[in-house]
Amino acid sequence: MFKPSAKVWMNNHLVPLEEAKVSVWAHGIHYGDNIFEGIKIYKCIDGRSAIFRLRPHVRRLFFSASAIGLKIPFSMIEIEQAIIDTIKENNLVEGYIRPLIISGEGDIGPCPHNNVIHTVIGMGEWESYFNKETIRTKISRWRRDHRVMPFYAKVAADYVNAKLAKMEAEASGFDDAIVLDLHDYVIEMSAANIFVVKGSVLMTPSPDQAILRGITRDSIIRLARDMGIKVKDEAMINKNLLYDSDEAFSSGTAAEVTPIKTVAEEDGEGDKYTDIEEMPIGKECPGPITKKLRELFLKAAKGEVPEYAREWLTYVD
Repeated sequence: MFKPSAKVWMNNHLVPLEEAKVSVWAHGIHYGDNIFEGIKIYKCIDGRSAIFRLRPHVRRLFFSASAIGLKIPFSMIEIEQAIIDTIKENNLVEGYIRPLIISGEGDIGPCPHNNVIHTVIGMGEWESYFNKETIRTKISRWRRDHRVMPFYAKVAADYVNAKLAKMEAEASGFDDAIVLDLHDYVIEMSAANIFVVKGSVLMTPSPDQAILRGITRDSIIRLARDMGIKVKDEAMINKNLLYDSDEAFSSGTAAEVTPIKTVAEEDGEGDKYTDIEEMPIGKECPGPITKKLRELFLKAAKGEVPEYAREWLTYVD
């Protein structure tokens, strides 16, 4: 359960949550052309709080805005400082941060011209995305293709696909969905990146596919290589490789590193789906590589590894 903080930074002002409002005529309400970020702040081993990889997240916020033609009316440095100021105002020790750029009032046609842009930073406490140690997944009927939407960016409209995929999985009793592209290659979870392990090799889909260029994904690749694990970060993962993998896990700001226990798929085509066959991933879950990466990731995020703390953490003193 997400518990929002009392204060929100909106258009260069800190305001009570209930006063952070936009018009019903905001373009993004009608067309979904808003962009956002998801950032975590951790309570570190030394008692201080630190934002995990603040600069890459803010950089991606601006990249996402440019992908759909939004111009953020603040600099990256200003957004970073606003995030820090809002954390301090809310006395947030550990939780989730949601910068949001809203396409506002003006033109109401599909392609707005000079509409108001609202910049919002909200945050709050969010203990766990899945609320469990391992997850059961289902291959979704919904697909993604890089020629359809800019799935490489965090655009609000993209997440209708994520919602439909996760709704479908949950309706069948599973925790999350695995989404394929139009050629049956594995792309992502509903709203997180995916990794698989085969033998001693860690694999994840290519950023040239319809995947989000995940900050946690990038962190896992770095950690794995630093540990001496062979990484293929442009892998073409078909369903057979997924079923035959030794380990698999989801990665994301909210999901962190969550092991995948099983994968299920429905038989049939079109609307004529019948049985669901569920298969385990590997002999144990989590597997040894997933365990090591999850442990090192959480240590890095909580300031327990000086090398990563210096590079990845922004302390809020």
